[in-house]
Amino acid sequence: MQAPSDRWNLTRVRISCPAVLRAAALLPLLLLTGAHAAAPVSPDTVAEQLREAALAGHSVAYAWVSELTTRFGPRPAGSLNEQRAAEWAAARLKALGFDNAHVERFPLTAWVRGSESGALVGAVPQPLVVAALGESPPTPADGLEGDVVIFPSLAALQAAPPGALSGKVAMVNLRMVRTQDGAGYGAAVEGRTEGPREAAQRGAIAFILRSTGTDGHRLAHTGTARYAEGRVPIPSFALSAPDADQLERLSALGQIPRVHLFSSASYRSDAYSQNVVADVRGTKKPEEYVLLGAHLDSWDQGTGAIDDGAGTAIIVGAAKLIRDLPHRPQRTVRVVLFGAEEVAQPVKPGGAFGGHAYADGHRAELERHVLAGESDLGTERVYAVELPAAQLHGDFATRLQRLLAPLAILPPSRSPEDAGTDVGPSIVAGVPAFTLDQDATHYFDIHHTPDDTLDKVDRGQLEQNVAAWAVLAWLAADSDLNFRSAGALPPPPAD
Repeated sequence: MQAPSDRWNLTRVRISCPAVLRAAALLPLLLLTGAHAAAPVSPDTVAEQLREAALAGHSVAYAWVSELTTRFGPRPAGSLNEQRAAEWAAARLKALGFDNAHVERFPLTAWVRGSESGALVGAVPQPLVVAALGESPPTPADGLEGDVVIFPSLAALQAAPPGALSGKVAMVNLRMVRTQDGAGYGAAVEGRTEGPREAAQRGAIAFILRSTGTDGHRLAHTGTARYAEGRVPIPSFALSAPDADQLERLSALGQIPRVHLFSSASYRSDAYSQNVVADVRGTKKPEEYVLLGAHLDSWDQGTGAIDDGAGTAIIVGAAKLIRDLPHRPQRTVRVVLFGAEEVAQPVKPGGAFGGHAYADGHRAELERHVLAGESDLGTERVYAVELPAAQLHGDFATRLQRLLAPLAILPPSRSPEDAGTDVGPSIVAGVPAFTLDQDATHYFDIHHTPDDTLDKVDRGQLEQNVAAWAVLAWLAADSDLNFRSAGALPPPPAD
C-alpha cells in the first residue's frame, strides 16, 4: 500500500497533466457556451468544470489563507486580531461579489494567556516546555510548586479517592494514537477537557497533561479545558511530549518529580467575538440554504493556518467558484466563518461561542437550511464523504461519487456522527449534515502549537479540498432534493 504522501503525489501529477490544464483553459468558454446555448449545461457538467477549475488553481483559497494569516497572525477568541480579521473577511467577501456579507457579534468572556513557565526543581533543576490550557486561571504571582503524581489515563485519575492529591500536581500521561480519521484525538482529548476538574476534586493544586498531539517535538499543544461550576478550577498546563517522557523516566528511576509552574493568564468579561456571514444567493429558492462553515479564530501560539485558516479558505474558495458561474444555483450557498470555536463551552458566563450564536440568531431560518458541513481538519486531502441518511443511497450519492472519484475520494457509505463543533448546534436543531473527511494522519503533529503556520499548507491538497467542496455544494444547492430523513421543508416566508 502506498503511503499517504505517495498517493497524494499521484494527485499532484494529475493536476499538472495536459488534459486537466486544457480543461481549465476551456472552463470560461464552456461555461459561457452553456449559458447561451439552447440546451443548458447539466448540473453534473457544471460540477465537473468546478472541480477542474479548483484543481487548476483557479480558486481564491491559497491567497485567502495567506493574507489572513499574514495580516492578522494568531486570532484568539475575543482579541483585537480576531475582530479585525472578521472585519477584513466581511469586506473581502463583499468585494468578491458575495451577497449579504456582514458581521454578527456576540458577547464573550475572553481568556488572555499572559506569560508562563515550568521547571523541574530540586537537586538537579531542568526547564520544561509548557503551555497554559485555555480558560485556565493564573497561578499565584510567585508561581506554585508541588510533587507530581502521574496517571496513565483520565480513568486512572478518576479512580483516585477524594483528598488523595492534596497539595500535589496531577499529571495525565496518555499518549495520543495517530490515525487517518483523527479518532485518536477523541480518545485522548478528554484528559485535557476533564482532567483539571477531576484533579481539583481530589485536592490537586495544579494539573499537567502530556500534550494531546502525535508529534515528538518539544512543543506544547494548548487547547481549552472545560468549565466546572463556571470556571476552570485550578491552573492547568500542557507539557511537551519529550518533557512528559522525562518525568515518566524520572518516576521509573524511583524519584518523585517536583515542578514549579507559573502562569499570568487573565480574563476579560467585556469582550466579544463574531460570526461572518455571506451568501451566494440562489435563484429559484433563495430562502433555502446550503451552509458551509469553518472557524476564523485560532489559538495564540501559531498563526492558525491549519486550524482553521485553511478551512475558511476551502469554503470561501468553493463558494467563490460557484458565485462566478454564469448562472447561480437554485438554493443559496451560505458561508459562515464562526468565531470563538476554540474556547467553546457548554455553559460559559458572559457569552457563548459562534456555533450557538448562529443557531440562536437564525433559529427561524434553520428549518430551511437543507444541508450543513464544516471544514476544520487542516489542509490534507479529502478521502471520504458522508451524507445524510435520506440521500446516502440513490441518484444523488451515485452522481456525487462519479464526480468525486477522480479526486480519489471513497463513495459515501455512512452518515456523519459528528459534523463539527461550529455546525453542531444547527445539526442538533435538525439541519442535515454532511462531511468531507480529510486525512488527519499528520494534522495533530502541529495542532494547537506554535508550528501552525502558513508553510504547512500544501497548495495542491488545499485545492483538492476546494474541488470536493465545490462539487458537493453545487449539486446540493442546484437541486430540490430533501436531505431530511422525514418531512418536507416549510414554505418560504411571505414577502
